[in-house]
Amino acid sequence: MRATPLPPLMAVAAALLLTACGSQVPGRSSDESGPTTCDVTPPPKSTAAATGGGHGPETDGVRITDVRGPAGDCAVFQVTNHHDKPFRYTVTFRFRPANGAMPVNASRVLAFVAPKATVTGTVDMPAQPTGTAAQPRGTADGTQVEVVKVRSVPTEEAPAPGGPCPSSGVRVYTDEGDAAMGLRVVSLHLENCGTDTYHIEGYPRLSVLDDAHRKVEGLRILHDGSSVAGSTGADGPPRPLVLKPGERAYAGLVWRNTVLSGTSVNAPYVRVWAKPGAAPVMVTPELDLGTTGKLAVGPWKRTERQ
Repeated sequence: MRATPLPPLMAVAAALLLTACGSQVPGRSSDESGPTTCDVTPPPKSTAAATGGGHGPETDGVRITDVRGPAGDCAVFQVTNHHDKPFRYTVTFRFRPANGAMPVNASRVLAFVAPKATVTGTVDMPAQPTGTAAQPRGTADGTQVEVVKVRSVPTEEAPAPGGPCPSSGVRVYTDEGDAAMGLRVVSLHLENCGTDTYHIEGYPRLSVLDDAHRKVEGLRILHDGSSVAGSTGADGPPRPLVLKPGERAYAGLVWRNTVLSGTSVNAPYVRVWAKPGAAPVMVTPELDLGTTGKLAVGPWKRTERQ
């Protein structure tokens, strides 16, 4: 997690979107953004060699089906939505060149996968960061690609930090957070992107979910961040806020990843209701709660204009 002061700046979710394309059965996916190396390169003579043994195993609905490109720098994958509603998928891949060059990760976002449908997508191996020594990129017959993480949320509950304003008139999303000495602080952000004023007071309501989208039982959700640690900005009394169009608020999530005795709890998802009656939004703060059994949430506070 990247350290940022509280209230943290908005993390641009679009940075996760690499140049890639996908197809849904039938038709194209809703977030097609142009061709990749895979689209202009025919399949290699030996698909089994490129993928390390043919079709890869399925990981949370995602399966790598091919590796292409002159240097094995583009992967073809399939996402199958086993749920009964549309889901948004964020998939992280790891490219391992056969010549021992440093592995690199790439992320791909599919905004809409229909229930029980399968989407085919492609993802390029990212270029080396500016200022680093050039690394050989391997060969098509030796590059290995694996799925390292899959995160999925119902499309109707997906956060919208950018783009068109949701029908609710508000955006709710998280930033990348602040981590220091086992203390974690992530902020929920709320933006009134509609045309009416938005009234809010108190604390957001939370439901913590594991990687199978099941509610984590036995977890205490405490009001006021100081119940876990002081000086996080997630403390103080709740106050009524009236947000005009364009104005924002934030509320801090605070926890520790201390492990003593028992089973550690790792919960990627949090379903958030900004206030009673609000539509839920599912965010992905990647809670590593250790064995503490608690998560603190601060009151909504107005975000001062920068």
